[in-house]
Amino acid sequence: MIDVAEGMAAGIDRFPTRAQRTPERLDTLSREILDLKKKLNAIILAHNYQVPEIQDVADYVGDSLGLAQQAAKTNADVIVFCGVHFMAETAKIINPTKTVILPDKDAGCSLEASCPPERLRALQATNPNFYTIAYINCSAEVKALSDVICTSGNAVKIVNAAPKDKDLLFVPDENLGSWVMEQTGRPMTLWRGFCYVHVEWTHNTLMKFRQQHPGAPLVAHPECTKAVRMLADEVCSTEKMVHFCKSHPSKVFLIATEGGMLHRLRKECPGKEFIPAPTDNCRCNECKFMKMNTLEKLYDCMVDLKPELTLSPEIIERARLPIDRMLEISARP
Repeated sequence: MIDVAEGMAAGIDRFPTRAQRTPERLDTLSREILDLKKKLNAIILAHNYQVPEIQDVADYVGDSLGLAQQAAKTNADVIVFCGVHFMAETAKIINPTKTVILPDKDAGCSLEASCPPERLRALQATNPNFYTIAYINCSAEVKALSDVICTSGNAVKIVNAAPKDKDLLFVPDENLGSWVMEQTGRPMTLWRGFCYVHVEWTHNTLMKFRQQHPGAPLVAHPECTKAVRMLADEVCSTEKMVHFCKSHPSKVFLIATEGGMLHRLRKECPGKEFIPAPTDNCRCNECKFMKMNTLEKLYDCMVDLKPELTLSPEIIERARLPIDRMLEISARP
């Protein structure tokens, strides 16, 4: 554990007021975090939806698949996971002997909450022929009940690889599942869950939005409803959004995913403009759970080495199998 006094000597207040969050303060915090990273032999992983200042100090910024792959590759002693709770669980499952910490243990996910393991177990019991494909946005217990995990970036590939003689059960995102069914033609039983952020966009609002920006491609995440996906020029994971916007000739893009994604897009696609798609209520659609993580909390968790993510050996062993299966299928040509 790092001595808290070191941070205090650097002039870092662990409980800042809003007025104290100046660019100078954030720069000081960022430099202290990078120093702590060296002392701890740590790696900082950040999801695309994290606040910009966290993305800027991370070793890797990406989507769920990329983060899982980076977690599997790391030689660091400490994994600092800036995302939501299930993502840190995934890192711990892949790296059971490493210390996994996260800035805020209460950063959850509406998709994870929608699929309690006991309810999934009860549904599975109704059909012994179910082959359960779990979107990575679920708890470790749900992963342990699943046959294979998927992300939005590899869901089509995972479903296409599923046994043809099985009845597919897709949990917990019904919108992603519906989109995958459209892409693969494979029927699936869909769990009734959704990301509360991505269902905020409506067909009527985005129709008007497109009319205000003629010619600009609309890029939407597959967690959006079908009514929204029908309007999009491209439906894809956040990682594929970066590749699409880099290669597309347009200079202006309309983006329908969580607002944190715009920071990465603007960094990696200089000279292009990215406009967040509005909801009926606002022009800034952000995940309250992703935004629970702050640079101050990131600093604190590295000083204290907590909150630490722990899981039972039994859950780790059972949940590791479907994650490994996902990573193996994803690596196929």
